[in-house]
Amino acid sequence: MIDTNTEEETGVGNYFISNYPQYSFWKPEHVPTLLSLLNSPPENNPLPLGIYFHIPFCRKRCHFCYFKVYTDKKASEINAYIDSGIKEIEKYGQMPYLKNRKPKFIYFGGGTPSYLSVSQLTDLTDRMKAVFPWDEAEEVAFECEPGTLTEKKLDQIHKLGVTRLSLGVENFNDHILEINGRAHRSKEIIRSYNYAKEIGFPQINIDLIAGMIDETEENWKECVQQAISLEPECVTIYQMEIPYNTTIYKEMKESGKFTAPVADWPTKRRWVSEAFDAFVEAGYTVTSAYTVVKNPETVKFVYRDALWGGADMLGTGVASFGHIGGIHVQNEHDIGKYLERVTENEFPIYRAYPTNEDETLIREFIFQLKLGRVDLKHFEKKFSESIVNRFREPIELLEREGYLKLDDNSITMTREGLLQVDRLLHEFFLKEHQNARYA
Repeated sequence: MIDTNTEEETGVGNYFISNYPQYSFWKPEHVPTLLSLLNSPPENNPLPLGIYFHIPFCRKRCHFCYFKVYTDKKASEINAYIDSGIKEIEKYGQMPYLKNRKPKFIYFGGGTPSYLSVSQLTDLTDRMKAVFPWDEAEEVAFECEPGTLTEKKLDQIHKLGVTRLSLGVENFNDHILEINGRAHRSKEIIRSYNYAKEIGFPQINIDLIAGMIDETEENWKECVQQAISLEPECVTIYQMEIPYNTTIYKEMKESGKFTAPVADWPTKRRWVSEAFDAFVEAGYTVTSAYTVVKNPETVKFVYRDALWGGADMLGTGVASFGHIGGIHVQNEHDIGKYLERVTENEFPIYRAYPTNEDETLIREFIFQLKLGRVDLKHFEKKFSESIVNRFREPIELLEREGYLKLDDNSITMTREGLLQVDRLLHEFFLKEHQNARYA
């Protein structure tokens, strides 16, 4: 049975569920299965294809960051990394399963993609397009740190074909930005946002984090109002968590503390709910546990929705994650090992996991719950299985607790359920995957 009582304080560990089965189940011994697939011909009706490229460079490491990033690399080292990334992409482009396929979406994540210079970005994207042309791409998403952006760089990013610019704002208060280890400050946020707006990106997204170190009731409300005043096409709001490989965790461990110096879970959920209410009042629509959008008819998250629906995604660059033909894959997580394997003309793959149909169904189902609504007929048609029959006990429990509503056609998460959906998903996992760490 699901434990519907949660700890109040924020402890250490991954809360946000980004994949299924969890990363700890992915193993090096599964890599040959992926290589065999890549050498096979494509399916008659191939899944949509996406490309993710990881740019692991930052001005500084945030205290809550758990991604693979480097803050000490010179321009020559970054150029060498780009060369290796292209070599990896070119090798994939020669494989029968992927050859001549055109991506539906491209995503540049990090790290800080906007840390690269104009010439480095141009070189990278020109060479990517030569292997996998972008002319049929519905979305090109690009993550940015506001302090790395100039008008010239933003103009070039726009010319490269980026359609969705994501600004890692997190907070508008300089003290909170500083004490949490962010490199940028509020003036840089406004300056870079205004530049991007003038240039005319189709979509600008702002990221916020509820419950950072030293956050207050008054400041959080002010942050939400500042975000609303900018009128971005979409806003993503996360609840602060403290994964194991963060600076905050290391400091907690050294001092023997078990509770993180951030807002507790009930406070974070309330702050996100209040933010949702404020955005809805301003004309936005809540479209997932983390997002509000100005116009749901025009603002789409192609990367997220395609990947969560089972699309192929080629994960390239150090430590990147991918999903090819139902097989999860992750690259080498150390940049030295990654560069070495690419230089030796190998795929720099560290581990993989071939999902079976049962796991594929669960993966797609829990992702749809994170979006707030599950179309039951979709699952009956795609998997020939009734979601309600399969998960009757946890569904009934969550309905009694007020976390979801069930009717003949759908499961809809309530606001209370949506705000803590990642905590509620575990009971839908296969038993062998329950209570396991995610990384």
